[in-house]
Amino acid sequence: MKPTLFLLAAGMGSRYGGLKQLDGLGPNGETIMDYSIYDAIQAGFGKIVWVIRKDFEEQFRTQILAKYEGKVKCELCFQSIDALPEGFSVPEGRQKPWGTNHAVLMGKDVIKEPFCVINCDDFYNRDAFMVIGKFLADLPEDAKGQYAMVGFRVGNTLSENGTVSRGICEKDDKGNLTTCVERTKIAAQPDGTVAFRADNKDDGEWVPVAETAPVSMNMWGFTPDYFDYSEEYFKEFLSDPANIENLKSEFFIPLMVNKLINEGTATCKVLDTTSKWFGVTYSEDRPDTVARIAKLVEDGTYPNKLF
Repeated sequence: MKPTLFLLAAGMGSRYGGLKQLDGLGPNGETIMDYSIYDAIQAGFGKIVWVIRKDFEEQFRTQILAKYEGKVKCELCFQSIDALPEGFSVPEGRQKPWGTNHAVLMGKDVIKEPFCVINCDDFYNRDAFMVIGKFLADLPEDAKGQYAMVGFRVGNTLSENGTVSRGICEKDDKGNLTTCVERTKIAAQPDGTVAFRADNKDDGEWVPVAETAPVSMNMWGFTPDYFDYSEEYFKEFLSDPANIENLKSEFFIPLMVNKLINEGTATCKVLDTTSKWFGVTYSEDRPDTVARIAKLVEDGTYPNKLF
C-alpha cells in the first residue's frame, strides 16, 4: 500500500503574516507545498490529505486542489478549536486550536495507511521524501508502533533573519529517538557555530549544539494506530488543569511521541537526510526562498511548471 502525505495547513503564519501556505513562490506561482507534493509523488506516495480551517476551504479548493485533479488522490479534513472528545469543552477565552498533534487527529477518518506528516510552509527537498517514503513503504502490512522522523541536521535548517524553533533530538545506538526537546530560539552564532537560548527565553544563555545534531522539522512517519494513542492521550492532556488554565497550551507531536517511546509502546527511527531546509519563517526570508526555488528549476531539479 502506498503511503499518504498528510499536510498541516490549518495555521496562520503569525511571524510571516497572512496565509503563507498559499503564497506563490515558484516561477508559475507554485507554493512551497506544491513542491512538497511533487517530491512526494516522485517518492511513491499515493494520496495527499490536508488539514485546513473550514473558513478558507473555498479558496483552498480553487487555488490548490484544482491543480491536482487527475494527478493524485486528494482529501481534506478540518481543524477547529471545538473539535474535542466527548465531555470536554473549549475554555473561556481560548482563541486558537490545540497544536500540531490535535491537527493530526483530524485525519483519523480519512487515513487508513502509513502516512507522513509535514508542515505546508517548509521546503524539505526531495531526499527527505525519498528517505521517509522508503521507510513507510517497507513496513509490514500490519505494522504498529514502528514510527520514524526525518532528522535534519540543525545547521541545514537555520534562517538568516532570526531565531528558529526546532525539536532537538537524541537517539540510541540503534538509531531510535530517545528524546525530542523543543527549542524555540536557535540561531547561527557570529563564529559560525550553532546555539540555542536556555529555557527558550530571549535573554537566556546561549547553549552550543553540534551543527549536525538531528532536529525535527515536523516530518514524521506513522502507522494508523497512532491516531488511537493520540485520541486517548489528548483526553489526559485536556484533563490537566494546567493545560486548561494556559489558554495557549498546545498538544504537540513531540509530546505524544515522547510519551509513546518512553513507555515502550512505540519506537521512532531517526532517519538522516542531506536535504537542506528552507522556508519563510519571516517575511524577510521570502526573496531568498524565491531565488533558491528558481535555482532548482534552472538546474533541472524541478520542471518550470509542476502540474
